[in-house]
Amino acid sequence: MAIHRLDLDEFDEIDYYLMAIHTSLEDYRLAYFINKKLPINLSKSKNEIHAQTKEGEANFSRFYYYDSEKAVSWNLIQNKNEIISVSKNDFQNLFSNETSEVSTTIHLLPEFKKVDFFLKIDISDEAVDYSEIQQQLNAIKSIAAIYVVDTNKIKSKNNLIF
Repeated sequence: MAIHRLDLDEFDEIDYYLMAIHTSLEDYRLAYFINKKLPINLSKSKNEIHAQTKEGEANFSRFYYYDSEKAVSWNLIQNKNEIISVSKNDFQNLFSNETSEVSTTIHLLPEFKKVDFFLKIDISDEAVDYSEIQQQLNAIKSIAAIYVVDTNKIKSKNNLIF
């Protein structure tokens, strides 16, 4: 009888490429400009990314495109989201029933707090020229900076599983 073994290191293998984007654009505008520069068609996904932290839980917007020719999926993911929680004041009297709103910013990847969006490119093979993508996206005037993220340094990798 033959013995079959599973190598668990195969499951830890990172098969995506991650680019950090700094911009003041709204998510739909950024997706529009990326679609104009690259031969892709990002569209708003109904499946937002749900993340829960000690401050609360948030849904991050996601734009998705799957290129069936190259077997590559593209995700434009929001990194920052605000949670507004309503709290009542401790001091209440007969005539006032005051409440206050507290806004908290939550990040999908907390170790990159200054990043506004991530472009996650899931690959099956090396069919994509990443330096060319970075160069084309740098041409968008509203993007302040774009750079490659070293995926080995991400502590919260589980937030990128969707």
